[in-house]
Amino acid sequence: MTHFEDVSVLVCTWNRAALLQATLASLGAMTVPASLRWEVVVVDNNSADDTRAVVERAARAFPAPLHYLFEPHQGKSFAMNAGLRATAAPIAAFTDDDVRVDPAWLTRCVEAFRDNPSIAYVGGPVHPIWEAPCPTWFERTGTILWGTLAILDYGDEPFVFEEHRKTPLGANFALRRDLTRAVGGFDTALGRNGDAVLLGQEIPEFFARARRVQARGLYVPGMRVEHHVPARRLRPEYFRRWWYGKGISRARMEARHPITELGLDLRKVATIAGVPRFLFGAAARDATRWVKSFVRGDRGERFAAETQLWYFGGQLRERLRHR
Repeated sequence: MTHFEDVSVLVCTWNRAALLQATLASLGAMTVPASLRWEVVVVDNNSADDTRAVVERAARAFPAPLHYLFEPHQGKSFAMNAGLRATAAPIAAFTDDDVRVDPAWLTRCVEAFRDNPSIAYVGGPVHPIWEAPCPTWFERTGTILWGTLAILDYGDEPFVFEEHRKTPLGANFALRRDLTRAVGGFDTALGRNGDAVLLGQEIPEFFARARRVQARGLYVPGMRVEHHVPARRLRPEYFRRWWYGKGISRARMEARHPITELGLDLRKVATIAGVPRFLFGAAARDATRWVKSFVRGDRGERFAAETQLWYFGGQLRERLRHR
């Protein structure tokens, strides 16, 4: 599949045909300049539902080329890499199969690249679409748990990600093809692989490699999307699994990239049994925070502390295993 569009929008999907239909409808309803050549590629990562039929029906009236691609290797990173291999556009824009994009999403993305030739990638805010009412305990945790539900909002002003030590979310970012030529694709050992263990960090790991080549990214506030939050993810057990999986993934990533986004070189820090000592200190503080919030009856603060202990548990398991 080789085309000559200016932008390829890549949507990786797994067993979400109904939500995918809404995503494609929002992409088809975008306001796109007539001069912009664009396409959408849906990468089906072993779906057992009618994903292919949904794509084929949408393609009949879609305002741009809409392609279906099957990727048999299970895992989101495999699907993202397959989408990159299948397209040739100089800009690849990624979103998820449970997202609704703003009508100006693609226009703002392209404008950011056009107006900032030195920028290698862009990303924007991700706001929630609640399938069920947002739990009060989640609202009381502040922003620390937003990543669990793929929520992101860095404000109304653009900034360079590297200057603020931040990265975009996988549900809403785009990159110049030259960046993947320089650093490669997404690490298949880190991406989500079904629902067994909630691994991740393939996006931060990719941008860790991007930092090595001094690539810079831009936060684009007008590049907005809304992300569906299923009711089943608003349960404490999902948060526990997510943070434990993040701990495992983070340890794997830092084994490859010991210099963190904050500039800390993990090869030079004090360790206990090969595990950075500061992780034990952070866990002790989180345990203390848990006890204090339990005494106060602050469920939100208590659960926020608990998730960080699960994160520590995942890190500890993986670092000891790696050692």
